[in-house]
Amino acid sequence: MQNTHDMRKTEKLQDMRETQKAQKTIVMLISGNGTNLQAIIDSITQQRINAKISAVIANQETAYGLTRAKNSGIPTFFISHKDFSSREKYDAKMISCIDQYSPDLIVLAGFMRILTPAFVTHFQGRMLNIHPSLLPKYKGLHTHQRAIDAGDSEHGVSVHFVTSELDGGPVVLQSKVPIFAQQNAQELEERVQQQERQMYPLVIKWFCEDRLKMFDNKALLDNQILAAGGYAVE
Repeated sequence: MQNTHDMRKTEKLQDMRETQKAQKTIVMLISGNGTNLQAIIDSITQQRINAKISAVIANQETAYGLTRAKNSGIPTFFISHKDFSSREKYDAKMISCIDQYSPDLIVLAGFMRILTPAFVTHFQGRMLNIHPSLLPKYKGLHTHQRAIDAGDSEHGVSVHFVTSELDGGPVVLQSKVPIFAQQNAQELEERVQQQERQMYPLVIKWFCEDRLKMFDNKALLDNQILAAGGYAVE
């Protein structure tokens, strides 16, 4: 018969196994400074996200996000597109690198490359991106200046699932910021990035808690289909 001490020890081991089993694995793709990467690392360290970043992959050797990852003990990879004769071959190499970690989630955080359909299909439903506009407005680059030039009164950022359509996957969450008179693109970008660092960890938390998924090209949170603009609180 087990004594109380042994029973508690067994229960503790079971709890540890359940926690480890529930923990999601993430691979992140970056191209630059890695401020969103750092926000996600911090959220994991503070145990707000039950996940582990297994690897960070960059397509730019000078990406400071690689340094952030190394400082946190995360394996890093630099894969240059210049070493491949086609976009398809580059993405095949990326898939091979990512698959060795069997990640639950792929997180694009300022990854400045258009992904091939084969890449997107391979990770369909488990890849998130953050885009600095209120999608479907201003897909692609230079979104802050485009919003200013259009005379918009507000701008913002969207977190969405990745599909083969550029910046066109179902939106999970958006955050709006007003555009002030005489504001330049850099100032607007800084205010949008403040929102990004709050939003992205939250959406990743939802995914890692099995609350968020993509089904039939729609984003579902707690089994409820989200509106075109994603989750919103009035």
